[in-house]
Amino acid sequence: MRKKSKDFLKQYINTNSPVGFETAGQKVWLDYLKPYIDEYEVDVYGTTYGVINPGQDYKVVIEAHADEIAWFVNYIDDNGYIYVVRNGGSDHQIAPSMRVKLHTKKGKVDGIFGWPAIHVRDRAKEEQPTVKNLTIDVGASSKDEVEKMGIHVGTVATFDADAMELNKKYIVGRALDNRAGGFMIAEVARLLHENKKKLPYTLYVVNAVQEEIGLRGAEMVSRRIKPDLAIVTDVCHDTHSPMYNKKQQGDTKCGNGPCLTVGPAVQNNLLEMVIDVAEKKKISFQRMAASRTTGTDTDAFAFSDIGRASALISLPLKYMHTTVEMVDYADIEGCIKLMYEFLIQLKAGHDFRYFT
Repeated sequence: MRKKSKDFLKQYINTNSPVGFETAGQKVWLDYLKPYIDEYEVDVYGTTYGVINPGQDYKVVIEAHADEIAWFVNYIDDNGYIYVVRNGGSDHQIAPSMRVKLHTKKGKVDGIFGWPAIHVRDRAKEEQPTVKNLTIDVGASSKDEVEKMGIHVGTVATFDADAMELNKKYIVGRALDNRAGGFMIAEVARLLHENKKKLPYTLYVVNAVQEEIGLRGAEMVSRRIKPDLAIVTDVCHDTHSPMYNKKQQGDTKCGNGPCLTVGPAVQNNLLEMVIDVAEKKKISFQRMAASRTTGTDTDAFAFSDIGRASALISLPLKYMHTTVEMVDYADIEGCIKLMYEFLIQLKAGHDFRYFT
């Protein structure tokens, strides 16, 4: 991966973009994308998309989501301790001893999730961390002192953990779910531009908000664009990591390539075209099954108004919804190549219906 792309990926990961407050990350993403697109739009809730070859009848989307899990301040006690509720699927078990940033109008405030010392805990009946007993400490001794920092009920807190590399193979950080997807679709746009590919249709490069609380941004933008087809990219689990059950959660692994899902939301003819491209271009891929929904923005596009042909290309990831989410650079490159090769072979007007 070229250095400029890596630098963008790290900057993008390190930019806090909690659910409902994605603006900072969206600006970083759009600034990188602008040289490779013809125009762009930002909707009222923050979903941002670039447009390539605008004005064509046939419309294609490649999509990722921009938001990351976080916390909301829910209560501040008289001693200055802050109690929280989830903003998205934040993991209470990893919170103790984590550093956080609280996002106020005055700027970011440092804090920590405190936890009682091992010396004073009864190991026979140890209390486990839950949302009910987690507290953030910002070094204040009263509620008034906390509020003078600009912190109030509804203030958003994000984990504080910058990106790093492991073994020159992996990138590690918070919010690779799904900052990695936003990176990949931006790289597809870059390759189309630099390779001077003229598409016979309009391509929308979409970075949607609020996926983590119910696919909300994708639901809105799918109705706005009304694409003929959508390729969604998100992350999936590396089930070769410890404590996974492959019989229940499938057999997918970092380093083995993009993962392609079969399921009701995935249009089979579109999926077969993606698989054909992978096989012809010798791009390694893995298979997954979704018994009902995929749990990704694929569902929002697939079931939008009259139904939109949709497929899902997933990036295998270790330790989802932690601050050490981990993906293989080779898999990132594989996902980018698969989307790129799919787009340049697609003909405008292709009818994906099963029969006519």
